[in-house]
Amino acid sequence: MNALEQFSLEGKVIIITGGTGVLGGAFAEAIASAGAKVVVIGRNEDRANERVQSIQTGGGVAMAVLADVLDEQQVHNASAAVLQRWGRIDGLINAAGGNVPGAVVSPEQNLFSVKAGDIKRAVDLNLYGTLIPTQIFAEEMARNKKGVILNISSLAAQRPLTRVLGYSMAKSAIESYTRWMAIELSQRYGDGMRINALAPGVFLTVQNKNLLLNQDGSYAERTQKFITHTPFGRLGLPEELTGTVIWLMSDASKFVNGEIVLVDGGFNAYSGV
Repeated sequence: MNALEQFSLEGKVIIITGGTGVLGGAFAEAIASAGAKVVVIGRNEDRANERVQSIQTGGGVAMAVLADVLDEQQVHNASAAVLQRWGRIDGLINAAGGNVPGAVVSPEQNLFSVKAGDIKRAVDLNLYGTLIPTQIFAEEMARNKKGVILNISSLAAQRPLTRVLGYSMAKSAIESYTRWMAIELSQRYGDGMRINALAPGVFLTVQNKNLLLNQDGSYAERTQKFITHTPFGRLGLPEELTGTVIWLMSDASKFVNGEIVLVDGGFNAYSGV
């Protein structure tokens, strides 16, 4: 296999939860362009169908499946639908997640007024929204002792960022889960099973726009701080994550397991001096 062929996803069936979102959508388009058959999982039927249509218009192959990643029965039903259509599952990208407003602590807010229930909702969405699909889809991959899983962490798990308390806690837990699961999968099923996590820096999405933009659409003071601390001097673009996604989902990274890969324009490396 030559160097270019290692990055091919030709014929592989890859599921993307949160495939209707900004980042998940970019991942779906990219892995389709690398040859994968893409399963777009989301809760919004119109957006899921639009994503599939976009992939098909570009010459790719895709199907939409409606499911809430926190509902185990719906995820089981999604697995059955994929197997009925394509007979196999080769990969999973857990892109469902995001901020929960009540788990964000504003500077003027009483620090001790944060409700545990709001934190729990953020943890449920991000951590259990990753664990449940992994438990269900990876079990099918394990039958063939071959499969690749990519979780989505965040810069917030690497550096303590103000405000996003629940999100930071959940993403830190995802990194711990990723490392733990990497060991168990490999030891039980061999080197064909692996799991890693992608930790994006600051990218503008639907979920975080209220934190990053002013009402007039200009960058908020918080966003300017992120840009100042990023050696590249700007926010990331969704398509700047896709090369790393293809690498981690393909045979080009087949000895990479249990790793957290940062894509942040140098933010985490920069001391500020």
